[in-house]
Amino acid sequence: MARRRAVPWWLVAVVVTVLVLVSGALPAQDARELAERTLPVLVFVAALTVVAEMCAGAGLFDAAAGLASRVARGHRWALWALVVVLATVSTAVLSLDTTAVLLTPVVIALARRTRTPPLPFALAVLALANTASLVLPVSNLTNLLADHTLRAAGVGYLGLMWAPAVAAVVVTVAVLAIRDRRSLGGTYEPGPTHPARDRTLLVVCAVTVGVLAIAFVVGAPTAPTAIVVAVVLLAVTLARHQKLPVAARDLVPWRTLLVVLGLFVVVATAHAQGLGALLGQAAGTGNGPAALLQLAATGALASNAMNNLPAYLALEPAAGSDPLRVAALLVGTGVGPLITPWGSLATVLWWQRCRTVMLGVPAGTIVRQGLLLAPLTVVAATLALVAAS
Repeated sequence: MARRRAVPWWLVAVVVTVLVLVSGALPAQDARELAERTLPVLVFVAALTVVAEMCAGAGLFDAAAGLASRVARGHRWALWALVVVLATVSTAVLSLDTTAVLLTPVVIALARRTRTPPLPFALAVLALANTASLVLPVSNLTNLLADHTLRAAGVGYLGLMWAPAVAAVVVTVAVLAIRDRRSLGGTYEPGPTHPARDRTLLVVCAVTVGVLAIAFVVGAPTAPTAIVVAVVLLAVTLARHQKLPVAARDLVPWRTLLVVLGLFVVVATAHAQGLGALLGQAAGTGNGPAALLQLAATGALASNAMNNLPAYLALEPAAGSDPLRVAALLVGTGVGPLITPWGSLATVLWWQRCRTVMLGVPAGTIVRQGLLLAPLTVVAATLALVAAS
């Protein structure tokens, strides 16, 4: 008997979106406002994915991991610390989903080449893909959504979020270093270096990513900048007669983007039907320390219950236009969704990549790490926001 094929999630998202819009459950004005906010963000995600794929195809991540192996000089602690730096930078500049998809297999392979237990390395990437996602607006999709509100209030993202971002990363690294100290002791023999397939292309990608990071820091428009860089790297790759790292039809993650768009539409519809009042009660009011902690905790709990993207949109009206409340919500939905395997898209992608490279990670392992990290990072980042403000 033939197996029944499961209906793909992207198709479900398309059907639900069409039904909601045709039925009028989401008012036309709300739909237009949602499109104006989210479509540029989704275009940016698509462009940045192309950038990340081109960099991976050029061997940029492999080169960075190999450099870390040499710089660590055979010390596992030093190698782990450099992986932490690599994961943090990758998340900050290329987003948490890029880190989960492209860096995870590289780091696991690096651990295996150095005869180091791969799980601590992989779990560090998982943690930092989430907790390092407050650094720049481009680090997380929720940051891009919030940046619109912050700009309207005349507040710069970096000036508001630098302290929570630093606190989240520092607490994460400290906790993981203490937990994994026994697994990361000892030394290893650095493996042989593998020359880049196309050194010119590798250099172009490295320089371009550096320029991209500077552009994002100084406030360049995110979507147009990412599109230009994606086109440049794609053109250079083809001009160098190099094979694309993935099939052309998969270069843009259109299935994932359709699912995300469907989530946005469902949440907006639920708000139009009265969900906002209920969530507003849970999120509280005010911008004192206790109120901000309440909002951040609500965001973290909602993210772990359903996913951080719909959780942010659902709670955004409760945060209002107050920059401190928006920042607290970002903390909850950015560094909080560590407990459940579906809390963030990055966690889902990370789990899939681990299975792809034959590293079985039980769901309980993700839950235990999340229970250890999420409360500490959310509280530390929120208190850092209060102290810096």
